[in-house]
Amino acid sequence: MDSQTILVIILSIVSIDYLYNQILDFVNIKARKTSLPSEVESFYDSEKYAKSQAYQKAQSNFSFLTSGISFLASFLILLLGGFGLLDSLLRPLVGDGLVLSLCFFGVLFILSDLLTLPFSIYSTFVIEEKFGFNKTTIKTFVLDKLKGYLLTIIIGGSLISLLIYLILTIGNNFWIYFWVVAAVFMLFVNMFYTSLILPLFNKLTSLEDGELKDAIKNYSNSVNFPLDNVYVIDGSKRSNKANAFFSGLGKRKKIVLYDTLINNHTTEELVAVLAHEVGHYKKKHIFSGLVMSIVQIGLMLFIMSLIIYSKETSLALGGNQLAVHLNLLAFGILYSPISTIIGVISNIISRKNEFEADNYAKETYSAKSLQEALKKLSVDSLSNLYPHPAYVFIHYSHPPLLKRLEALS
Repeated sequence: MDSQTILVIILSIVSIDYLYNQILDFVNIKARKTSLPSEVESFYDSEKYAKSQAYQKAQSNFSFLTSGISFLASFLILLLGGFGLLDSLLRPLVGDGLVLSLCFFGVLFILSDLLTLPFSIYSTFVIEEKFGFNKTTIKTFVLDKLKGYLLTIIIGGSLISLLIYLILTIGNNFWIYFWVVAAVFMLFVNMFYTSLILPLFNKLTSLEDGELKDAIKNYSNSVNFPLDNVYVIDGSKRSNKANAFFSGLGKRKKIVLYDTLINNHTTEELVAVLAHEVGHYKKKHIFSGLVMSIVQIGLMLFIMSLIIYSKETSLALGGNQLAVHLNLLAFGILYSPISTIIGVISNIISRKNEFEADNYAKETYSAKSLQEALKKLSVDSLSNLYPHPAYVFIHYSHPPLLKRLEALS
């Protein structure tokens, strides 16, 4: 396939992806019910509901703006050979090989971050602030960015360096070796995320002795799930939104509750949320999700190996010769339709898992308590109660609130 054909395919994928997502966003906006439906009057007052509509509208308008600018910038750079130009500018300065690729991605990272930084600031300090969610200070925002840069350089830089080294030295079978590395890395992150990475951004403390801890211990013992590792995270440091999550495998399993969750919910509701997280573990959703992710990475790397050495692909992005970093960039775009399909399948499985975890909490603890917790979480986060079914099918990893309440009933 010649370079012009490949460029046309790349531009088509970028354009179709943009239009496809804009259409989905548009139909999702149209599906909203502006007046308070009678079925949610029991837990949503008219003033709060109107606020949720305004919040969703603000987010949608902002999303249309940012995605439009991102699409336009990407399309023009691809069309005009901007990535190839960057490659040709760097070659005389740093030579060829691994160093060139790292410099190429480093420059792209900096330019991309400079482009998105104003939008990130606006989202955090204008939109989230306006609707009462933002608790992030300027200092925290800056420190988060600096820590993110450091992790990107250390972890991202190490992984991309190894990948490019294997591509340059091993040949077509590079993907097998890197697949093993990626699988080990994913297992490591799953096991030690809350111990090594999360503390860089948030403070984790063991749940204090008291009514809640006693209730959690009683429940965990009742379902044969000995659990001493229950932690509280200072989520209120950045936002009023609440959450909880499960992390780790085996003896390193941990359940983390946001302090905002604890502050806004009763003991019974919190234990119900924990029961839901325990359900994920008992139903082996954590393990199966890890296995699925490893398989997906293997598939992606194998397909990458089929085009990574294509000179025509490099030329399509404006290069003058074969360049691994240009082909990696092109692959990310060419693979996106497959990634979208895999994402849809993953979301279908994820929604099924959420129903199963809800049902586990219902059977082992209390459907009513979980329903009340879910209602509060939805109201407090001003979530969309009436997303369009097509939008849910494509994008939602969790079932909509009303579907979960119905299933629990």
